[in-house]
Amino acid sequence: MDLTGFPFPADAPEAGACIRIERPEPGLAVVVFDPPHRSFPVLDAPLLRDLDTTLAELEHDSALRGVVFAGRTTERFLAGADIEAIAGIEDPEIVENAILAVHGLFDRIVKLKARTVAAVGGPVPGGAYELSLACDRIVATDAKATKIGLPETQLGILPGWGGTHRLPRRVGIPVALDAILTGRLFPAKKAARLGMIDRITKPEYLVSVASDIAMGRKGCARRSRGWKGWLVDRNPILRYIIRNKALAGVDAKARGRYPAPYAALDMVMAAPNTPHALWASREGKAVAALGTGPVCKSLVSLFFGSEAAKRLGKDADGGEVDLPEHAFVVGGGVMGAGIASSLAMSGRHVRLGDLSRDALDGALREHRGQVDRRRKRRRMLPHEADAAIDRLDTTVGITGAGRATFAIEAVAEVLGVKQAVLSELAGQMSKTAILATNTSSLSVTEIAKGVPHQKRVVGMHFFNPVRSMPLVEVVRGAKTSDAVVTATCALAIRMGKTPVITKDVPGFLVNRLLGPYLDEAVRLFVGGADPARIDALLLAFGMPMGPFQLLDEVGFDIARHAATSLHEGYGDRMQPSDALEGLATPERLGRKTGKGFYDHPANPRKGENRALCHDLATFQTDDWARTLTDQDLVDRCVLAMVAEAARALEEEVVAGPAELDLATVFGTGFAPFRGGVWRYAQKRGLGHVRERLLQLQQAPDVQERGEGAERFAPKGALLDAD
Repeated sequence: MDLTGFPFPADAPEAGACIRIERPEPGLAVVVFDPPHRSFPVLDAPLLRDLDTTLAELEHDSALRGVVFAGRTTERFLAGADIEAIAGIEDPEIVENAILAVHGLFDRIVKLKARTVAAVGGPVPGGAYELSLACDRIVATDAKATKIGLPETQLGILPGWGGTHRLPRRVGIPVALDAILTGRLFPAKKAARLGMIDRITKPEYLVSVASDIAMGRKGCARRSRGWKGWLVDRNPILRYIIRNKALAGVDAKARGRYPAPYAALDMVMAAPNTPHALWASREGKAVAALGTGPVCKSLVSLFFGSEAAKRLGKDADGGEVDLPEHAFVVGGGVMGAGIASSLAMSGRHVRLGDLSRDALDGALREHRGQVDRRRKRRRMLPHEADAAIDRLDTTVGITGAGRATFAIEAVAEVLGVKQAVLSELAGQMSKTAILATNTSSLSVTEIAKGVPHQKRVVGMHFFNPVRSMPLVEVVRGAKTSDAVVTATCALAIRMGKTPVITKDVPGFLVNRLLGPYLDEAVRLFVGGADPARIDALLLAFGMPMGPFQLLDEVGFDIARHAATSLHEGYGDRMQPSDALEGLATPERLGRKTGKGFYDHPANPRKGENRALCHDLATFQTDDWARTLTDQDLVDRCVLAMVAEAARALEEEVVAGPAELDLATVFGTGFAPFRGGVWRYAQKRGLGHVRERLLQLQQAPDVQERGEGAERFAPKGALLDAD
């Protein structure tokens, strides 16, 4: 097997150490993936090398009747391909050769005369599932941890070890498209219903059941798709319809910015008519082009950032941290209700306190509605849904807080109010209980003043809507202990969130970077630029929505409050435009009042495009921005973020560029295919960005701001760039 150029990890073990063959009975071989250098087996170069040797031994065993491929435990089969190795390869030829080499290995599994069974459990993503697809049968555990699928498009590539061909032939084009284009990992029961696996068993019986099937003692019929499957796969008219529908879905999500789903779509559609001899070459060329391209590199960098964030919830030795069983949330508004619901979904027993019974009742209704939606979509079993509903109760005030070991307040952004709430909680709870604040603009250190044992006070800044925004900024106050930060990160992870640890500075990280971006957009509007044009340009750049759409969603009142806090914290460079002061009235706060930059009718017709408000021209006091180019408009907004990002890195607000990029993508929606704000600046060239910032700083309208022109002054790494 030729893996020339494919990197071996520095701690690669000697040949033969990654796989062992057990012989529990004559004629049966159990191949166990157990690499000593990996806590979770990965299809890296050492394991592939040893798989080559293992297959050679099996091929020469004339008495062999059955082969079982298994992990070192029933929850650790394989974690898929070595993403770190792929990320480091820049030469498409090396990638293509590696794809062809692994195809050769998997084809040898197919050709073994003995019956082959994959005995899988735990995560079975990507290459791990593709190896399983090469086996005659797949048996999976029914454990909750078992998740099966092909997530490669989420990393900017496609299943390259036979997945785009074997899966359509196994389950048909429609199911294969859904699995590959979404990149979802399916629970074992759902995978079995779809025909992705052949049998489910209890973890303790996994290898024995797989062995019985391999030896022919137990039958295991593969799910037949029948004549309907043949009709779909072979009928050109139906395939045309399926392709167009799938393409529309890809366009809606990828907007032409992510090449992988488009390539995967074409590959899957052609799979039924593609001879086996062409599988490897087709996938090899596709993955070689995608895997060495900028989108894949950006998405992989975010993947590594996400994986690193998961380790923030581990103790110093890498062990698990005890999580609170009981939590208390103060504030029944949108944020508090969302946090309480998410905590209950994560398995915590939660009590939500507020002074308004109506707010509490509304929070309960919303929580039950969210649970019911998950139940109907089969993302929760009935008993799990019932338990999630039962885990949330309410109280007027903070009665019962003493039972909790974790509390978080989500009350009004008023320093005295937050201090009073935390002090009252501290009076009821143990001195070791964690007290968190969901502040978005106030100092955690200031909030903690007057609270006994300030080391247990921490910021836990969620984003709205809580249920769908993945980021949580964990803010370390001046006296917050390391143990509290770690425990808070662990809780965020259990809630399905991605934590990023930040310093206690005004705006923390995300709002600090988002403030200049939004303010520059408003200044361009005042200068005569068309808001719809700017929104369209930033949407094309890769943002999830334009800045004026975002301001409408956030609300003018909230945006003004955040801008004021940033100005107080950072001085003139964060001086906000006074346009929002003129725009904002009780009747005009954005979507919540039905009017902002756009009109938001109460009952919009389906497919109706939102329209700009007809009176916006009255708030445009100049016309200098009307002559700016598209690139000028984009740079004004985006490079304002970049300049502030350079300052944040210089001040070590977060650990480094990877954390900053992760926060900007997960917190602001900054284009994932660009990898985050700082990666975007690096790819554009820090020297070029510095020169462009200096140009913007010298623009007449910017110079008129006086000290405010410092917003575009290059700092930190931008000053040292070539």
